[in-house]
Amino acid sequence: MEEASPTPRKRGRPRKDKPKEEREREEPAAAEKMRERADKKSHHSSVVDEKYVQWKSLVPVLYDWLANHNLLWPSLSCRWGPQLEQGKFKNRQRLYLSEQTDGSVPNTLVIANCEVVKSRVAAADHVSEFNEEARSPFVKKYKTIIHPGEVNRIRELPQNNSIVATHTDCPEVLIWDVEAQPNRHAVLGAVDSRPDLVLTGHQENAEFALAMCPAEPFVLSGGRDKSVVLWSIHDHVSTLTTDAATKSPRSSGSIIKAADNSSVGPRGIFQGHKDTVEDVQFCPSSAQEFCSVGDDSCLILWDARVGSSPVVKVEKAHNGDLHCVDWNPHDQNLILTGSADHSVCMFDRRNLTSDGVGSPIHKFEGHKAAVLCVQWSPDRSSVFGSSAEDGLLNIWDYDKVGKKKEHTARTPNSPPGLFFQHAGHRDKVVDFHWNSADPWTVVSVSDDCETSGGGGTLQIWRMSDLIYRPEEEVLAELEKYKSHVIECTSKS
Repeated sequence: MEEASPTPRKRGRPRKDKPKEEREREEPAAAEKMRERADKKSHHSSVVDEKYVQWKSLVPVLYDWLANHNLLWPSLSCRWGPQLEQGKFKNRQRLYLSEQTDGSVPNTLVIANCEVVKSRVAAADHVSEFNEEARSPFVKKYKTIIHPGEVNRIRELPQNNSIVATHTDCPEVLIWDVEAQPNRHAVLGAVDSRPDLVLTGHQENAEFALAMCPAEPFVLSGGRDKSVVLWSIHDHVSTLTTDAATKSPRSSGSIIKAADNSSVGPRGIFQGHKDTVEDVQFCPSSAQEFCSVGDDSCLILWDARVGSSPVVKVEKAHNGDLHCVDWNPHDQNLILTGSADHSVCMFDRRNLTSDGVGSPIHKFEGHKAAVLCVQWSPDRSSVFGSSAEDGLLNIWDYDKVGKKKEHTARTPNSPPGLFFQHAGHRDKVVDFHWNSADPWTVVSVSDDCETSGGGGTLQIWRMSDLIYRPEEEVLAELEKYKSHVIECTSKS
């Protein structure tokens, strides 16, 4: 195993080292640039703090429930697992996250149990009471797996509640049975936990692009080798009796020890990108159709049934690297992409042609920094979220684009389609995940190294249903409490 990096790496594009001659030419201006960056950082921190104070004062009004959980180490990924039990006032659910350490203790994959408070149960004063420096009583660590390398991405297998895949700084994808894995104590020198399965096929490190298929137990990955690789976990059964000499060889750069781990080779390797593949996603109804985005600014659609070359390649999907992609589970013609150019684009695959021509249906511009994660809501077909390095998690509804101009007049600075902004994080929001078992509930995580020098913040939250329910329903409900509202307004 490689030694851990002394400082956690920023989520985004892999660093590209410059030639020595170029570095030497730039050295005289380096000190001045550092001073400029320090000034900008100080200004940015004061702006973030001001917005955060304003946000916190509005928490009881904006949220039905919010839990804030301080993390000792940053987590680059957070995912909901299966719901374990339902109660009268709250449900218990698995939650997956990680600990990206400085090397003083091992990196870990964390399986937690989360108490999710049901809708309209929490009182307003309870929602507003949280301590930024404390750990939430709603999140309890259940099991720790000592991970070989930092955890960059976690994905759960829809066909099996106990199986998750992880990406780390190596070419392989690691598969874990989180229920069967032993609970480990993360102390310096502890031996890495052993993955239940290792997926081989990449020739260089694959760090972020990872997806599980809703239709079949298939896994998809992308990496620095510019390739998209497809596996079937079912192939594991046929390789168990295979002689070790015939198994797929370890890729160069592997940090996985060639112990007794079972390994599986790919079903297909797909070439078409000209730079690192940053994210991949399956078509929700097909194990053979998928898409990918990368640092070459391309969005590519693939179909394993017709070969390993792109079916459609959008050459200039954004004016920058593409970091993330998601495919609408309700309308399979719609695909979202998020980019370093601060925007989210929505594409209709019916408008894309094989010669690379195609423009987005709409470009959503509400972030002030690189977009790191996009995801469609499981609860409404037109709603999606986007998180970015500006510390914001924006909730959009494309049905609202171009409609209700009188509403826009009241909020002239609000971009079309933006109807909620979660501003509870004070640093880059590296990941978030909608909860499919508990409507409109989101888990989000920020890497707080830039603002606080280390650690992270995990938040579980649900906006007030008065924000997303049909206007006529909301008005009818408010009418019932009209006298109470008037009384409260006069006091304030």
